[in-house]
Amino acid sequence: MSGKDDAGTSYTGEQIDAAEREEAKRRLLAQAEAERIPVQQTTRAVPDRRWRGEP
Repeated sequence: MSGKDDAGTSYTGEQIDAAEREEAKRRLLAQAEAERIPVQQTTRAVPDRRWRGEP
């Protein structure tokens, strides 16, 4: 019976770890979405003239 308890405990620990990973993932996605800059507000990067090979 102690084997069953050990397996149940580790499985519960795995479930807790999975739930914590999912919550962390949700927090990161929410943070990334909050910090995202819409495409319309960005400008196209133009290389500096000295790197284009023009004198």
